[in-house]
Amino acid sequence: MKKDISLRLIRISTTWVSIIGFCIFLTFSILFLPGQTELTKNYSAGSGSPDTSLFYTPAALYRMAEIYGIEGRAAYVQARWTFDLAFPVIYTFFLITSISWTAQRVLKPDHFLRRGNILPLYACLFDLLENTCTTVVFVRYPAYLSFVSMLAPFITLMKWICVGSSFTLLIGLSIAYLVKTIHSKRQQP
Repeated sequence: MKKDISLRLIRISTTWVSIIGFCIFLTFSILFLPGQTELTKNYSAGSGSPDTSLFYTPAALYRMAEIYGIEGRAAYVQARWTFDLAFPVIYTFFLITSISWTAQRVLKPDHFLRRGNILPLYACLFDLLENTCTTVVFVRYPAYLSFVSMLAPFITLMKWICVGSSFTLLIGLSIAYLVKTIHSKRQQP
């Protein structure tokens, strides 16, 4: 099943689709990320945000919820289901199309790394699960929800592992593509 999904993603990842994915990702990152970062700084008083943290504990999650205050928690929840609903879809589209496009130009059709184009789907899934868990904690604060508060840090870590692995794969494939392109141009008469 993973192989079928991977092949379908490769088929739709034409040059133009990949360029569009990159442009949307870049535009969103330039226009919206700075505003969200500033908003988080205002409400978090330097305590950070669960979705930008690599590691945190349930106690740290509750400290963040306390520091954000009523208004900050409401803004956090709204951002998770507006901005942070769109951003995972955008970075997933960018990563899938970019990884697929470079993989089909660098790797043989049966190479196992070609299936790395499904990694961003896991990142998106974990991102949405993270939003759900942290939202529940922020909405129900100060009630202590042990299972949800223990699950959130694990899901966040898994999201960052999948996002990091996706970008690492994309960078590696891009370097291999550049080397292959330079090498083939040198061999032309």
